[in-house]
Amino acid sequence: MSGHSKWATTRRAKAVVDAKRAANFTKVAHIITLAAREKGGDPDKNFSLRLAVEKARAVNMPKENIERAIKRGTGDLEGEVLEEITYEGFGPGGVAFIIQTLTNNRNRSVSEIKHLLSKNGGNLGSANSVLWMFERRGVLGISSAACTDDLELTLIEQGVQDIMRDDDSATIVTVPEDFQKIKEFLDEKKIDIAFAEIELAPKEHATVDDTTREKIEHLVDALEAHDDVTAVSTNLS
Repeated sequence: MSGHSKWATTRRAKAVVDAKRAANFTKVAHIITLAAREKGGDPDKNFSLRLAVEKARAVNMPKENIERAIKRGTGDLEGEVLEEITYEGFGPGGVAFIIQTLTNNRNRSVSEIKHLLSKNGGNLGSANSVLWMFERRGVLGISSAACTDDLELTLIEQGVQDIMRDDDSATIVTVPEDFQKIKEFLDEKKIDIAFAEIELAPKEHATVDDTTREKIEHLVDALEAHDDVTAVSTNLS
């Protein structure tokens, strides 16, 4: 297994940013509502809902807020109709962007996302202009200390694709089909998980100069701050 410490460090930093972004209870509640609407309101039977509830608890969302969001999804409470929309585009330096959103107003979302891209040196692309550059994969983060040699061997036997380690953390990479199995295995072993999600990872990375990198990071921050945005993926190296 490889030891991409730089990548692992980036993942750890991203986890911190994700936690701050998730502190917006409305955004997390929307994710819970959508998960409950799609596969039911029982977290024990709905893995996506269980992940959403775990994220809500991680940012100290009150129990009553979580329960309300689930009831909206199951139809036990009235609520707004939410729609998942994925936008594809390009940022400074031609870096590819995929912007995943959850919105109750499609027209507002596309207008505001387009404006943020244009304002920061990017543009909205057409359908499938960018998505083909990425692949879905499961990623889970645990501490380096928890990732013993025995655990690593067991994870490999379970079908894990890669384990990337640095001094403090280990990032486990799976195909999406094995993500739930690996998450539940780690839970059974009582191993603390820093993050667990399905992400869009670039098949190849783009390289830019420092000035362009700063512009891209500023654009990512602006997009992630938008109330409708749930995830931003780029192919920046």
